[in-house]
Amino acid sequence: MFIVNVEGAIHRNGKWLLILRSEKEEHAGGTLSLVGGKCDQEGVSSDILERTVIREIFEEVGIKVTGLTYVNSSSFVTESGIHVIDIVFLCHHKAGEPYAKSVEEVDDVVWLTTSEILDHTELPVYLKENIKLADKMLQDHNR
Repeated sequence: MFIVNVEGAIHRNGKWLLILRSEKEEHAGGTLSLVGGKCDQEGVSSDILERTVIREIFEEVGIKVTGLTYVNSSSFVTESGIHVIDIVFLCHHKAGEPYAKSVEEVDDVVWLTTSEILDHTELPVYLKENIKLADKMLQDHNR
């Protein structure tokens, strides 16, 4: 059995929105990451991944996003042995100014360029890969 997690790669004015995860978080507490969270069990429903990423972004950083495009998916195992499927979407900022709205989950919000993320020595490889893929999608779209 897997937990299903979704994340939004949000780009605005040449920078990506990352959150500093709360130290209280069981997985990757105190690290920078994309904004997102777990899908709730809903029984029979449609667009659960898209609705979840939109909801999680609003709950965690208080902004609205639109134009979701699939970037990639991966799986990992948390420190406590929970298996997770992670799906990343490229999201377009629609409204609001991001802030640490969910203080239980988010300590801060940070805007970084692709280069700053790729050159950052303490960021995980999977985050850098997700940003590279999302950035390539943006570049391809803007041609």
